[in-house]
Amino acid sequence: MKTADWLILAATLTFIVVYGTWRTRRQRDMNSFVLAGRSLPWWMVALSVMATQASAITFLSVPGQAFADGLRFVQFYFGLPLAMVVLCITVVPIYHRLKVLTAYEYLERRFDAKTRALAAGLFLVQRGLATGLTIYAPAVVLSVLLDWPVSVTTAGVGLLVVVYTATGGSKAVSVTQLQQMLVILAGMGLALVAILRLLPAGVSFSEAVAVAGVSGKLNAVDFSFDLSNRYNFWSGLIGGFFLALSYFGTDQSQVGRHLSGRSVTESRLGLLFNGLAKVPMQFLILFVGVMVFVVFLFVAPPVHFNPVETRRLASGPLSAEYARGEADHRAAVDERREAVGRFLAARRSNEPSAVQVAREEIRAAGGRYDAVRERVAALVRKSNPLSDGRDTNYVFLRFVLEHLPTGLVGLILAAVFSAAMSSASAELTALASTTVVDGYKRFVCPDGSDAHYVAMSRWATVLWGLVAVAFAQFASRLGTLVEAVNVLGSLFYGTILGIFLVAFYAKRVAGTAVFAAAVASEAAVLLLFAFTRISFLWFNVVGCLLVVALSMALQAWKGEAAGRSVEPAA
Repeated sequence: MKTADWLILAATLTFIVVYGTWRTRRQRDMNSFVLAGRSLPWWMVALSVMATQASAITFLSVPGQAFADGLRFVQFYFGLPLAMVVLCITVVPIYHRLKVLTAYEYLERRFDAKTRALAAGLFLVQRGLATGLTIYAPAVVLSVLLDWPVSVTTAGVGLLVVVYTATGGSKAVSVTQLQQMLVILAGMGLALVAILRLLPAGVSFSEAVAVAGVSGKLNAVDFSFDLSNRYNFWSGLIGGFFLALSYFGTDQSQVGRHLSGRSVTESRLGLLFNGLAKVPMQFLILFVGVMVFVVFLFVAPPVHFNPVETRRLASGPLSAEYARGEADHRAAVDERREAVGRFLAARRSNEPSAVQVAREEIRAAGGRYDAVRERVAALVRKSNPLSDGRDTNYVFLRFVLEHLPTGLVGLILAAVFSAAMSSASAELTALASTTVVDGYKRFVCPDGSDAHYVAMSRWATVLWGLVAVAFAQFASRLGTLVEAVNVLGSLFYGTILGIFLVAFYAKRVAGTAVFAAAVASEAAVLLLFAFTRISFLWFNVVGCLLVVALSMALQAWKGEAAGRSVEPAA
């Protein structure tokens, strides 16, 4: 990376950290630390919600996901807009009227302390581990740039985020997210323009799209119903709807974002804007990955995109096998490039039969290319048992570093780090606030001062930062980060959502019934994950519906209900 790129990266990150810390240096109460004083306009709520969800994983792993698997991941978000509408109508006004600091406070008012503790505990486990993946993503970048072990860069990134978050809390996250989102969107937009300029002379945008389609990368919608298929229209619409309801409606990292709105209307507008903008934004990022794939049809890609692993192979006992893999890879790349050339020539001359023949040649050559890459991935797994052999998380990073112009490289990496800081800091704030409000304040020290709880929140931020960094050391075994973080969430979100739905709508169900139902439902989801091939998106549906059905059945079996009616606070 050139000096200009380092300067752009350093200047952007320094500005964001210093500005956020300076703007929030005098926070003394929990309302300001956790919810930014409930003072944000709708557009800041929208940016905060979007930036919290759009972590570095989004900008590193999603283009790589599209490179390997096409556009079909966009179906994951099909249920999100509908979920935003439901949350705006139902959940947002309830939380605002109750004046809660965390979503889980409501559960004790409605049920009892153990149900509140269970839901908060499930959130803490899930979000604490997921934050490790959020921190790991930018650590991958630093590992490649500095040629340092990823364990070292993970600790460094974790330290930076902890200091940033513990100093400013939620307000530091919110006041800098306009700048962060501008950097992110500018970086990805300019990256797409630069990628298209790398296409060979004479290859138009429409031809690049046609080549992507022939290669099976424009598979944005699949209407087949298959419970084992991770991404299709139905899993995205139904499973994604339940996941979005739980993530935006019960996950404190997001509830804290929209509770920071200065009114119900501002919070609603922020969520609705997110519902409208999220799918196009994800489509753009996926399309960037597809165009990277197209460029690599004309420019020879590496046989494996993780440079650390390829250096280990080239200098280790498997070097001879790796050399054969590289030779076979070069032959497969040449074969694929020639097939694409014949397809474009036939398309330009309007010869349907020749176009069809070339289509088949591209698919056959692509299959042989993928087989060679899988052989090398197997060598990586053999050389490094701690790795799963996949390189999806490195595709976009390697492309940026080797093919984009000076200056743009620094801006895109600044976008990655901005996303990481935004998302990880929001997650750590949510973990700290839930730990203090739903744990320490409720069960250990109920009569402390606001200054005491703010201090404890800062220490809780440090604690959860250490937990996240520790889990991040195992992230290399989990494959594609964007899939790993969503699989992890889906193991818990359905159960948590079910608890809240019972609280909102099943007024005759009491705490003991919903507590037992939630424990049983969580066990069932974990068993489905361990022993079936059902797509993870359906876990959100199964967990939620099981909690609702079992709690109502248990309450009916017990007899007369003992549920509590919660009157909203004035």
